[in-house]
Amino acid sequence: MSEAPGRPSPVRPVIGLDNAYFFEGTKAHELRIQKCNACGVLRHPPGPACPECGALDRGHVVARGEGTVFSYVVHHAPQVPGKQLPLVIALLDLDEGVRMVAEVTGVPVEGDDGLRIGDRLQVDFDDIDDELTLPIWRRVGRGEPA
Repeated sequence: MSEAPGRPSPVRPVIGLDNAYFFEGTKAHELRIQKCNACGVLRHPPGPACPECGALDRGHVVARGEGTVFSYVVHHAPQVPGKQLPLVIALLDLDEGVRMVAEVTGVPVEGDDGLRIGDRLQVDFDDIDDELTLPIWRRVGRGEPA
């Protein structure tokens, strides 16, 4: 799959030793969370050492891909390469107990049907091109608009 014609490319994440597993997972349409193999603590964003026990023995688990909106913003400016504004960005509490930043799609940016704190979200995946797949999130439960 190559990039869709006429679709501007988004800012590409820097992929390194600490987060390669995450982007390998998104390419396989899995949401992966880093796990300390020594003490079992889950963490996001990923890092080289466990903040709980200091161990460098890291692995990952595959998350269910569901969570609850803790907070959110509607981003109007500045323009973000490859994104159409306004853009809804949420701080999401995953059911596994970690928090991550989530791009939310399919919700109006204004009005009673807009995103709310406490809404449930489920992960989906945006295949940008052959090399990059990004997680995106969709609301579940309140009748997402078509």
